[in-house]
Amino acid sequence: MKINLLIILLYLSVLVIFSCNSTKELNHEIIYNDSAHFELQNNFRFTLNNGKGFNHPTYVLWEEDMSGNYLRTLYITKAYASGIFGHQMVGDSVWMMKPGESHQPAALPYWSHKKGLLSGDNLIPSPEHPFVDAYCGATATKNFQFRSNIEPLDKNIRILFEVNQAWDWNYYWTNSKYSDNYAYKHSAQPSIIYAVTINNTDSIYYLNPIGHGDAKGESGKLFTDLSNITSAKEIFKSIKLEIKSN
Repeated sequence: MKINLLIILLYLSVLVIFSCNSTKELNHEIIYNDSAHFELQNNFRFTLNNGKGFNHPTYVLWEEDMSGNYLRTLYITKAYASGIFGHQMVGDSVWMMKPGESHQPAALPYWSHKKGLLSGDNLIPSPEHPFVDAYCGATATKNFQFRSNIEPLDKNIRILFEVNQAWDWNYYWTNSKYSDNYAYKHSAQPSIIYAVTINNTDSIYYLNPIGHGDAKGESGKLFTDLSNITSAKEIFKSIKLEIKSN
């Protein structure tokens, strides 16, 4: 009797495991829901479709007014927001095969300067000074959707997205280009900034590249020449935003 019961339990366990795996395989999209802002009027869905260049990038999504003034951050990858990455940084150019603190000023420099100082003179998030004013999540390995709500729009605003992928070298952004700059040596091709203008009309928008960030992470300047950017533009096939009134 006990043996038969054990066999049944094992069989049910196998069914559950296969059921879970099938669900994950059939679901090609990871969805994050931001419940903190569901009281706001406009339904907001942000979808990333991975491209052939995708390899665990760091990224951030935020709002600006039409004059380019920072309003608020909507979503940011947890590693950058916390300063704890998958590879701990030791010194200027050594990375360990374990998670730990890593200072990455060239990862998302445009947003980092836009949002301003965290505390004192700290611009880049760290374990001591994390960025906590947005929804944080791990980098999704599949296509990704972030669902939230935004305030009613009585005028146009801009939605911006910055993405960077470590060690993403190409013919122009080589590992010897800024050989004395540790931030660049980790970043390689600089971050890409995408943007779109939205209004209070229910619609579907696609974000398009407007430039890249500072390859050395020393400023918040936007560089509009993307002619030497290659695989970094292929991290995502499409970046889509849907707005719908509740």
